[in-house]
Amino acid sequence: STQITCETFNDFVRLFKQVTKAESLKDQTVYIVLDKAEYLRDMEANLLPGFLRLQELTDRNVTVLFLSEIVWEKFRPNTGCFEPFVLYFPDYSIGNLQKILSHDHPPEYSADFYAAYINILLGVFYTVCRDLKELRHLAVLNFPKYCEPVVKGEANERDTRKLWRNIEPHLKRAMQTVYLREISSSQWEKLQKDDIDPAQLKGLSAYTHVELPYYSKFILIAAYLASYNPARTDKRFFLKHHGKIKKTNFLKKHEKTSNHLLGPKPFPLDRLLAILYSIVDSRVAPTANIFSQITSLVTLQLLTLVGHDDQLDGPKYKCTVSLDFIRAIARTVNFDIIKYLYDF
Repeated sequence: STQITCETFNDFVRLFKQVTKAESLKDQTVYIVLDKAEYLRDMEANLLPGFLRLQELTDRNVTVLFLSEIVWEKFRPNTGCFEPFVLYFPDYSIGNLQKILSHDHPPEYSADFYAAYINILLGVFYTVCRDLKELRHLAVLNFPKYCEPVVKGEANERDTRKLWRNIEPHLKRAMQTVYLREISSSQWEKLQKDDIDPAQLKGLSAYTHVELPYYSKFILIAAYLASYNPARTDKRFFLKHHGKIKKTNFLKKHEKTSNHLLGPKPFPLDRLLAILYSIVDSRVAPTANIFSQITSLVTLQLLTLVGHDDQLDGPKYKCTVSLDFIRAIARTVNFDIIKYLYDF
């Protein structure tokens, strides 16, 4: 009933003890839920370690829950702190997404009409995007185009076939623009109105805003290096004591066609992991988490699985993103990608 404020974490601990005592909660479990916990990284340095040790500091039975879309590796402070229990939640199923997104239907249209639209939207985008926020953004942005025949009186809400034919080419164009946020929402609306080629619009690429897990960024960088660098250069770039390299192997580099013009080459998983271990500062163990992140990059179509060369060889991959994308990812981890590229 009163506005209680505190300026420091010490004040928070003191007030927390007072409140739990006054409310007779000293012997009960109290839960503190911190949503969007990634913001703690930009706040005072003692907040994250303090919340991790709150039970010890307050002498209370308290559990702190951190909710975030960012992996713990990007939270961990430089100073020692208690390691939390990490629990990963699976992606929403297509049924879950259908139910959640259907709740957003505009009041001027029936729930069944909007649910049919969501079914069409998920049928197009679900294979490449499972993010609820992104799908909600796409649903809002493309719904006016779906309603267009109804608004013009050319169809009613039950003419699903006609509505699908009207929205299908539009959604296919959206696959290459709005989902990647290569253009802004206002630009996309202008594109719809004036029937402009998406390639003519330039905006902020979503590639510069993609928030990948920490090791996924290095996996993607390693994949790009493996795709565009010849395998013979790995010793030169990634082995500290590689010995003397014959200059004749590299004298005619610029006389050849650039590897970036020839496109990405397939590489085996072993080579990807070897490059990954060389470019990551900390020691990385080949755990299931690393392999799951590789699988996630394939699901996001940032890597392509191209199969096996023979029965004895492992899976082979290709990196499908541009150099600009890799540069943007490399900047977020302070990695100089250019000095590792053979053609530069």
